[in-house]
Parts: sequence; C-alpha cells; structure tokens
Amino acid sequence: MMDKTNLQAVHPGAPSLILAIETSCDETSVAVVEDGRTIRSNVISSQIETHKKFGGVVPEVASRQHVESITWIIEEAVDKAGIALTDVDAVAVTQGPGLVGSLLVGLVAGKALAFSLGVPLIGVHHIAGHIYANRFVQELEYPCLALVVSGGHTELVALDGPGRFRIIGRTRDDAVGEAYDKVARALGLPYPGGPHLDRLAAEAEGAVQLPRAWLEPDSYDFSFSGLKSAVLAALNTARMKGLDLAADHVARGFQDSVIDVVTEKAMRAARQFGAKQLLLAGGVAANKGLRGSLAERCRRARLPLIVPPLELCTDNAAMIAAAAHLKWERGEFAPMTLKAEAVLSLEEWSVKA
Repeated sequence: MMDKTNLQAVHPGAPSLILAIETSCDETSVAVVEDGRTIRSNVISSQIETHKKFGGVVPEVASRQHVESITWIIEEAVDKAGIALTDVDAVAVTQGPGLVGSLLVGLVAGKALAFSLGVPLIGVHHIAGHIYANRFVQELEYPCLALVVSGGHTELVALDGPGRFRIIGRTRDDAVGEAYDKVARALGLPYPGGPHLDRLAAEAEGAVQLPRAWLEPDSYDFSFSGLKSAVLAALNTARMKGLDLAADHVARGFQDSVIDVVTEKAMRAARQFGAKQLLLAGGVAANKGLRGSLAERCRRARLPLIVPPLELCTDNAAMIAAAAHLKWERGEFAPMTLKAEAVLSLEEWSVKA
C-alpha cells in the first residue's frame, strides 16, 4: 500500500479528500469532504432521545453509544460519498475540547483508519470546526470575526488570517447553551431547552423584564449566570405571591437579554477590529431570534453576516473536515501519539504563520 503521509509536503495545494470523525459530545458523525468545500457525505447520529430522560448529557452513556455507532457510521459515510476507503487522502478527528470518553472513541477510530490506509492524521479543534462550517456557505475574507455560541462555549474570536485565531472575549461562567438549558428546566421544558425557549419567545406578546450583564465598559467577555439567577428569582417571587408567570413571557425576556448582549458586543468588536465579515458559529447559531437580530444589525452596519445552514450548526463531521483542510494545505499532520484533550486551546491549535 502506498504511504501518503508525506504527499502534502511534496505537493502543496494538492486536491484532498478528507474523511472526518466528530465524537466530542453526544453526536456521532462521519463526513467525507473534498478540498475543504464540497461535502460528499455527512452522516450524523444524535443521542438526544437517549439523554433527554436525564435532562442533560451523561458522559459514560454518550461514550458507550459512540462505541456502538462509530463503525456503521463510517461505512455509511463512505458509501454515501461514493468512494472507496483507499481514495481517502487524510483522516481528521476532533481532538478536543469535549468529553474525554467521547473524544477517545473518535480518536481511536481515526488513528486506526489513518494507520491502516497509510494516510496523514489531522487533529482538529472542535470550535475551529464550528467556525469553518461557514466556509461551506461563502469564502471567508480576513480579518473577520466569529461569534461562537454553543452549549459549552460563548466566545468572540478574531481571525487575522486562515486558521489564525485570537480570542478577544469569552464567557466567565455559563455558556449561552448552558443558560438556555437551565432556564428551560426551571420552566419544565424538555432537554435540550434552546429550541423550546426560542419558539416560545417568538410566540410571546409580552416579556418579563430581566437584566443585561454588560460587565466592564470595554470588555468583550460574557456572563449569564446572573441572568439565569434573575429568571429563577422572578419565578420564585411569583410563586410566593400565588402568581403564575407565563412561560412564553419568561422565555421572551430571557432571550431578549441574551440577544441584546451578544449582538451588541459582536457588533462593537467587529467595528473595533475592522472585520470584513461576521461569522456565526455553534449549536445556538440555529436560534432564530439570534439569527434575525444579527442579520438586522449587520444589514444596518453593511457588514456581511455568514451563518451556516441549520444542519451544520450542531456538531457534525463536515465542519471538522473543513477545519482540517487548513492543516492539510500546510502539511501540519498529527503523530499517532495524539491525545484527546478535554480542554484544548484554540489559539494554540492555530495553523503556523
């Protein structure tokens, strides 16, 4: 079998067919992507129904389900792509951040495939994947700014060039997705709470007034734990008075507060850093209220907004392949000693200048 591991160093810019694996949390996904832009297949198996009864992701259950699913999902992704495994030029896998047990399942599968096929292994940062999902929509122009909103991350990331990340703001406590799930639980809504709160907020004709956490005047950081506490306090106060706050009014007040803060900070950062585009990334990018608010603010500011289609907002392997292509182009491959990392720095993962 021909060893392809050094092909990229000899032929930079060569076409690529990357098989990518994503198992960072509770979705098992495998994709085949051509040249970082064309999705040949993107198979996703969600565990939402399994974890719904627990009100959140149970790490041990998640990792066991990845073990049960990974082999047939690889087979299905290759079949849907219309290729043979031997056509693959590189194997990419999410290295972190995420649940260690879940990451390990994908990492072991990725290493086994790369070794058996004699192709390079590329470790990918999960958030880099979310950001580069936008490249399936439109080519990125630098410098640009990414607003990352997901279950575990809320960050503003400046991109000075392809694959060069600089975090300028991050959450100091709960991420947006975590806050949504906690508020939804307080309202008796099913897990995951985000879609239910988004729907209720859109239907509401009124809103409970809730605070905005702006932090220091020049800060791009976020904080949502106080907002979550304010929701719980409002619900408890109403119950003590024998009142029943309408769930849609609570949802609208909560979502308005979140959207006001993240939208304003993103727009201010885009102006300060001279961004040519604003990218929305992460699972909460599927939130209709947030997408609508950002679209209107960007329209007024004449700032192009790029948002992935709904199927590429949640965890998927196509986005991992898109980010991996950055490393493929530069011949930055991972050793077989690559480790799963629950906490992995996005800035350190950046491609070499």
